[in-house]
Amino acid sequence: MMKPKFTIRQLFEMDACTNCRLCADVCPAACAAMNGELSAVYRMKGLRRRLKSRAGFFSRLLGRRQPSEEELKHYADTVFRCTLCSNCEEVCPLGIRLKGLWLSLREDLVQEKAYPSKIDMIRKNLAKSRNVFGEDNSERAEWVEDMHRPPADRYIRPQAEVVYITGCVSAYFPLAQKIPIALAEIMDASGVDFTLLGEEEWCCGFPLLGAGLMEMFEEFRTQNLAAVRARGAGTVVFACPSCYQMWREHYQTELELLSAPEFLLRLVRAGKAPLAELPLTVTYHDPCDLGRGARVFEEPREVIRAIPGVTLVELPHSRENCMCCGGGGNLEMVDPELAAKIGKDKIDEVLATGAQAVVTSCQQCVRTMTSHVKRNKIQLEVLDIVQLLRKALIPGSPAQP
Repeated sequence: MMKPKFTIRQLFEMDACTNCRLCADVCPAACAAMNGELSAVYRMKGLRRRLKSRAGFFSRLLGRRQPSEEELKHYADTVFRCTLCSNCEEVCPLGIRLKGLWLSLREDLVQEKAYPSKIDMIRKNLAKSRNVFGEDNSERAEWVEDMHRPPADRYIRPQAEVVYITGCVSAYFPLAQKIPIALAEIMDASGVDFTLLGEEEWCCGFPLLGAGLMEMFEEFRTQNLAAVRARGAGTVVFACPSCYQMWREHYQTELELLSAPEFLLRLVRAGKAPLAELPLTVTYHDPCDLGRGARVFEEPREVIRAIPGVTLVELPHSRENCMCCGGGGNLEMVDPELAAKIGKDKIDEVLATGAQAVVTSCQQCVRTMTSHVKRNKIQLEVLDIVQLLRKALIPGSPAQP
């Protein structure tokens, strides 16, 4: 019998696919690797074959054989070498919800024990340390120590109106820790009553989703919701689009959820973030989970345009058509070389605009693009939108040293 990882709608969508190949033309992995087996076309064909081979009596009657262990491993390797960027779904003329299909497929393959070995590392790290990197979760807010004037309570407060969810990448990677530092300083300058959760913040669960391990998710959801509610907060702010999308789609909460650009725009419109002139030409990279995933396109651009002196030039591929940076879908763990190739394609497009800086709203995008820029000694500044706004805060405001 077919396993219940696929919904009735998904089964109909598989049959609806016309093999038009538009998805293959926009797949960052297939294009960077020049390998059609990484495209949605190949994935869909393999999925259809898998499901047909499970059709019980009629399958045996028609002589359909189960794939060999080697064939299944090869197929699984192609499935997990995907950034889950949703560009294939964006261009599908039939509106097939491909990202959801790929997530169900990953769960299915994990059940079959056909998956890259790094998935076991993700499972182990999250089960033991509550973060995807296996770091000590009690150190999740240690980045506060690197601030110029950290408050005595280190932002770990029993009650607050706003909770800032840091996310695993910003919590543990020194390069990305500049983002929460900047956001905390902006909140201080704007008089926001906020708190961190510290070690009570667990991974949002996004790596579990991408690894096909959602059977572990409920414990993480329960912990995070309880920790936020214990603070009496009504609003949760995310500088990580993956955390934001995970909460929006899987937490079923009455809390107000805001991405960093939405939150910053609220502060700017209210006149709570006084901005000085910042002469800089920038382009904006739409993160996959924030753009195609949450449809947050205009808010970051409005924040950028609100900064005096900043000129915004658009990328050839922007908004819903923005090219992935290569950092999503756990690809960096599964195939770092492919992730780097996708990152190169992204930076090449950025450089063609002539911008002095590329701005995004994602700590993982910042980390991926900065790694390529530094490795290749490219003269380009990579900034999160939080860092850009922090640079423009008027000297003398509370956040300024």
